[in-house]
Amino acid sequence: MLCNRSVSCRIKQFFRHVTNIRRNHSASDHPLQEKYIRNIGILAHIDGGKTTTTERMLFYSGKTNVLGEVHHGNTVTDFLVQERERGITICSAAVSFDWRDYRINLLDTPGHIDFTMEVEQSLAAVDGTVVILDGSAGVEAQTVTVWNQADRHHLPRVVFVNKMDKENADFDGCLQDLRKKLGVVPLPIQLPFMEQGKLAGIIDILSGTQVIFDKNSHGRSYKTIPLAEAALAHAQDKLYETIDALSGLDDHLAQAIIESDSMENVNPQLVFDAIRSCTMKQQIVPVLLGSAYKNIGVQLLMDAVLRYLPAPNERNEIYNCFGSDFVGKVSKVTHDKQRGPLSLVRVFRGTLKKGSKIVSPKGSTDTVQRIYAPWADEYREVNSIGAGNIGLCAGPKSTVTGDLVASSTSSLRAAFKKLIGSENGGDDGDLDEVLATKLSLQTVVPDAVYFCSIEPPSSAYQVALDNALREIQREDPSLRVTYDETTMQTVLGGMGKLHLEIIKSRILTEYKIDVDLGALQIAYKETLEEPCRGSWTAEKEIAGHKQFVRMELTVHALKNNEKFRLDNSPEAQENLKMIRPRQMSYVRKGSIAALERGPKLGGQLMDVGITLHSLTIGKGTADTFIMAATAQCVRHVLSSANVRLMEPIMLLEIAMPSEYLNPILADLGRRRCTVLDVSSRGHQHKVLRANAPLAELEDYSSEVRCISSGNASVSMEPNGYVLLNEMDEESAIRRAHGLE
Repeated sequence: MLCNRSVSCRIKQFFRHVTNIRRNHSASDHPLQEKYIRNIGILAHIDGGKTTTTERMLFYSGKTNVLGEVHHGNTVTDFLVQERERGITICSAAVSFDWRDYRINLLDTPGHIDFTMEVEQSLAAVDGTVVILDGSAGVEAQTVTVWNQADRHHLPRVVFVNKMDKENADFDGCLQDLRKKLGVVPLPIQLPFMEQGKLAGIIDILSGTQVIFDKNSHGRSYKTIPLAEAALAHAQDKLYETIDALSGLDDHLAQAIIESDSMENVNPQLVFDAIRSCTMKQQIVPVLLGSAYKNIGVQLLMDAVLRYLPAPNERNEIYNCFGSDFVGKVSKVTHDKQRGPLSLVRVFRGTLKKGSKIVSPKGSTDTVQRIYAPWADEYREVNSIGAGNIGLCAGPKSTVTGDLVASSTSSLRAAFKKLIGSENGGDDGDLDEVLATKLSLQTVVPDAVYFCSIEPPSSAYQVALDNALREIQREDPSLRVTYDETTMQTVLGGMGKLHLEIIKSRILTEYKIDVDLGALQIAYKETLEEPCRGSWTAEKEIAGHKQFVRMELTVHALKNNEKFRLDNSPEAQENLKMIRPRQMSYVRKGSIAALERGPKLGGQLMDVGITLHSLTIGKGTADTFIMAATAQCVRHVLSSANVRLMEPIMLLEIAMPSEYLNPILADLGRRRCTVLDVSSRGHQHKVLRANAPLAELEDYSSEVRCISSGNASVSMEPNGYVLLNEMDEESAIRRAHGLE
């Protein structure tokens, strides 16, 4: 509390210093230097307000003249027909705009779990993220998923609590959710200013002012006014809490407090520096608030992006091994009807120029024919993109998501030598493997949970369909396309029913092929209950050359995360040491490939490994024959093993008014669900979390709306696999074979 006039004066003086710092913050001498660039991703649960917030950023930065609205279908970043029809984001979209002499490259990402691969691709190209929460819902299921994805990429974050204009919005509840569900330290730097129960503005804790947005200009103009004495006292208390929390994490701020023997005399710049430093180290998460739809708080969020999230030169030090040579990463591939395949490249070092050659550690070489600045589905051609920026490249035909691209093979080898600390580089295989491991290039592709057959309207369209699927799969690695030799059908594997529906719609809209999808089948996995040992002999004459392979192996539970290992007994080693390393590599490939298809329903074998005991290979036997014989041996042993089915489990989160809790619990009981917890949200709302078998959740969203008269919402995400009991397994097999 303010105790006397001198303390009050010092606090007001502190707030004036903060205002001056903010006025001078945007001054820059060269906006395209790396320190004046911010690459950010927008993350949230579905319907959290990502696209609306992005549209406001574009409007306030002067990039657009009209406010795009999701429900009007006129947004910049939701440009696909399917996105505008459904009012959801399906593909991540990149846009660039200037704000206060800084360049912001922004990637708007989907919030639906079916399109989580789009989020994964986007996070590889950014240096920080803005996580948006629904002020009335807090941290929801998909928020946890995208937060964990950002954790894997070690990305600093700021949180924007959106939709604070709702009657049941709860800012303090959102802060508690951040602590409880995500285990982070939220640092609120704003508070809601309410009038008659409605959001009228924002209280800025650091400047001690109230920010009011002009409704007549769609929030483009706003003003700051001094706080009343009581509100100023409250802001000062919150400021002291903020400084106290930061002093325990930042040594410079703590030392300044000790030297001045007071929080009142601390230089405001030290507070800003402490927030930025702790955010960069991911020790805290600054929390802002507003309502993007009502045009409140977005400009302050953009200021926070500049102030607290890192510039490109403050991250990615691992790429210093390339010096000033060009090196970048392909984070996404799209296809344009006129321009062909386009690769979204994040440049880490050097400059990528039009007409230049790029190479990858895999040995492929491509020419960059054109370069475009990112602007959703529109393209503005540029001559080059520099370090820290993101651009679209036309020309590369062999690049895929996650590929490292550099200016030359010699540059790759020089970087390789620096990374391994040796002057002796390995062969191409070592180069690819070491760079992928050291530079974290492996893309995490989630498992498919549904699959179905796909057929063209006639055989005349088969080649066109194959090409369409090849292009879409290159864009979306989470789409699995396989050929079932038993049924002689092309099979699609996807992240959910909506995912596969969108694929069908895109094939019709973009490729003019009216395909038929078969019945949706659940992607069961298979596992072993006990080890099984067996042998196999493959013998055949091909083109006058005798091919011979005899082997003995055991399939068993996975040990030390090794899918393939050699028997280390003296008898086995005596035999196996005679096999050439190249031949053994094909045995390994054949073994691991055979584990992709189980004997019961063709599901991937889970937590299963192989131990090779003996192997005899005839002279002149082809490597491909060795690999095929190994796969045959593994399938033969599995056919006599005790294999069980495992079904995918989904984590459900259902938000509902309290009066619908009992009927929803009763319905879940009929679906083999396990209730994890029920928590309160506000006074009259409940949030229920449960594990539920995917097989029991067909059209579950519609069922929940019916039970709750449209008042409940449900979200779900994959949550692993569990073993089916014998009765449910028999039922699953019958359904898969169309007998139920």
